[in-house]
Amino acid sequence: MKKSIQKLGFVAVVALMASCNGDFVNKQPLGEVVLSTVWQDGPLAEAFVTDIYNGFGQGGLDEQMLASLTDEALFTHPGRGINTFTEARSNPADIGWVNNTYAWGDMYTRIRACNLAIENLTSPQFNDPTLATRLLGEAKFMRAYYYQQLTRYYGGVPIIDRAYKLGEADYTVTRNTYEECINFITKDLDDAATALKGKSMLPGRANEAAALALKSRVLLYAASDLHDVPTAKAKSATIAAFAKPEILGYVSGSRADRWKKAKDAAKAVLNLTSYGYELNLSAPVSKEQGTTNYINVSTSKNGGEKDLILGRYFIDLKDEGGAWVGRNNGPNGYHNWAGNTPLQNLVDDYEMMDGSKFDWSDPSKATTPYQNRDPRFYGTILYDGAPWKPRPSDVAGRDPNNQIQTGQYQVTNASGAVVAAAGLDTRQSSVEDWNGSRTGYYMRKFIDPNPAIVDQNTRQQVPWPLIRYTESLLNYVEACIELGEDAEAKTYLNKVRFRAGMPAITETGNALRERYRNERRVEMAYEEQRYHDARRWMIAPTTLGEQAQIIQITGTLKAGKTVSIYKYDPNNYNYKYQVTNIDPGIENRKWLDKMYFVPISRDEMNRNSKLLQNPGY
Repeated sequence: MKKSIQKLGFVAVVALMASCNGDFVNKQPLGEVVLSTVWQDGPLAEAFVTDIYNGFGQGGLDEQMLASLTDEALFTHPGRGINTFTEARSNPADIGWVNNTYAWGDMYTRIRACNLAIENLTSPQFNDPTLATRLLGEAKFMRAYYYQQLTRYYGGVPIIDRAYKLGEADYTVTRNTYEECINFITKDLDDAATALKGKSMLPGRANEAAALALKSRVLLYAASDLHDVPTAKAKSATIAAFAKPEILGYVSGSRADRWKKAKDAAKAVLNLTSYGYELNLSAPVSKEQGTTNYINVSTSKNGGEKDLILGRYFIDLKDEGGAWVGRNNGPNGYHNWAGNTPLQNLVDDYEMMDGSKFDWSDPSKATTPYQNRDPRFYGTILYDGAPWKPRPSDVAGRDPNNQIQTGQYQVTNASGAVVAAAGLDTRQSSVEDWNGSRTGYYMRKFIDPNPAIVDQNTRQQVPWPLIRYTESLLNYVEACIELGEDAEAKTYLNKVRFRAGMPAITETGNALRERYRNERRVEMAYEEQRYHDARRWMIAPTTLGEQAQIIQITGTLKAGKTVSIYKYDPNNYNYKYQVTNIDPGIENRKWLDKMYFVPISRDEMNRNSKLLQNPGY
């Protein structure tokens, strides 16, 4: 902690003093700006605040994605700390892969910059009160955002609301209670919403809607099982044995009141009229339109951008990592890297078009597992036989039909003999045999479908959805369910389903809760929601703790059929689909209750003797 809170931020703010000959005395450095000058000049102050947004990193579009720490995906390339999480081996000395968008030191560095901005913008020294108010609102939003990142991974954390200076007597601090953190965050968000109301904002910057939507998320988490200490203790012996449970959640007060606050916060977002995409339908759209709607939302194009409240946009000139989502995750048969590949665990949770569950024991479903599924499936996952972009020129002759090939198939060679051929997108591919999927699937979501965009060498302008309108809508549904307001919950939940082409949900009670949770799982897939949802609902032992499941596909030629260039075709082939667990040598998933929270690193613990480690570490 001591090292983290002493960091000075991003804009160079230290005036260098020269004491050589007279020619150099009192000269300002050419590449730096004196701190006092920053706050006397509106554009410089805006540059300082703008830089704080860099704490968003690549959003969730790093090469390694949080989805691969959950039952959504498997990270293809070993040795990068993912298994440390999925196998429950995380510890203070070796936490595993930690994205810089929630790393302890990175978050406190950004929080210090926010504190500097808030201190200097509360009584602005430049003559532009409108700009000063907006920048103050943005700084308070970002301080709240970075604190909510810390609390949803670590629980209660030290609240630092001022910029520490060098030479102070003591930098060590204790962790605040979870309730104190939530109160602090929501106060900042209320202030930010007020300051930003009516302000015209550029894409990618916080506005009133972002503040209200983040408050909705924060209060939803606060009402959930993991942060209601009596509930959490009943479900976890590890949490029950923790000496300071108030750091992890609420030890008193009315949980119903917390759900009511979460509901009201979500409704404040729904009352905004400038957001929402295709959510006023009275019946489901067609299957094709449902998939199109979902792709529009996930790529923020063709009207789908109205669902995006706050996005992380990428700039070509900066060659930002988030713009390479297609290359990082696309099929190796297109010369891509197969990074975060969907698991069968996720695929099986997509309903049939009629709203029934998919079931491998049903022969009519098991023989054609990718037919008549929830339209969002086709906008999220590339599966065997799925149509996709034109193949690169060096591969086009081997697949003129542009279909995903993740199976093993029989073909006839030039002499007429039947031989086995590996699909072009497998790990035995004749195109590339080192970047293939281990699961039998590829990620489709967030990848621009434009065939002119060649994924392996073209950056894509698809923003990461830090906060979207549908999340707040689902937050509202969840709060209504927990308050026993089933009719209201179904009214809003079915808005999302109709947009996706799915029939209305009619269940009540616990059955409705389960349908809602599955709906949130598929609607928000790959958006860093599942990691937190499985934890706050405390269902991680039976979801994240399950072994990663994959699909093995074989295509056998029917009698009398000859095929020289493979194409998915049930008229020519009999297909066999076998679900199995991933080789434990690749990943051997395990859940321990310590994994409900990320450990504070050993270095931070050594710097700050007042910190208390999370339970189980």
